[in-house]
Amino acid sequence: MSGKPQVHQVAVRDVKFGERVKLVEPCNLYGCEIADDCFVGPFTEIQTGAIVGARTRVQSHAFICELVSIGEDCFVGHGVMFINDTFSTGGPARGRRELWRATKIGNRVSIGSNATIMPVSIVDDVVIGAGSVVTKDITEPGSYAGNPARRLKGKT
Repeated sequence: MSGKPQVHQVAVRDVKFGERVKLVEPCNLYGCEIADDCFVGPFTEIQTGAIVGARTRVQSHAFICELVSIGEDCFVGHGVMFINDTFSTGGPARGRRELWRATKIGNRVSIGSNATIMPVSIVDDVVIGAGSVVTKDITEPGSYAGNPARRLKGKT
């Protein structure tokens, strides 16, 4: 074998930044929006069309894919993965974007490290426990944990 690989560099390109944003490189941000006073940790990827609301912290090794919108004053823990492909045809969409689904995260939502967020809607004032897998919409404030994530207690 003597083929040459196609190499893509980690980059920050075509990003709409608000004021006072802090990011730690290396990170891969492209075609997304990061609002005022946000923090983005290293080894993070935020893809085209994703939106991160004001004063939100995205910790290291997080993956925020296309079709994800995160509200204001949120916390996204280390290694959190957002998913937009539900494998609705029994396998990966393989680039067929019409098969992808959106995720909408409300304001003041905290997502613990290594959680996986499927295409869902989450209301304001929710805490997602570390390692949880959110597979369904969350319509009431409170704390949720587990696989699949279940409500632990109401808002206090």
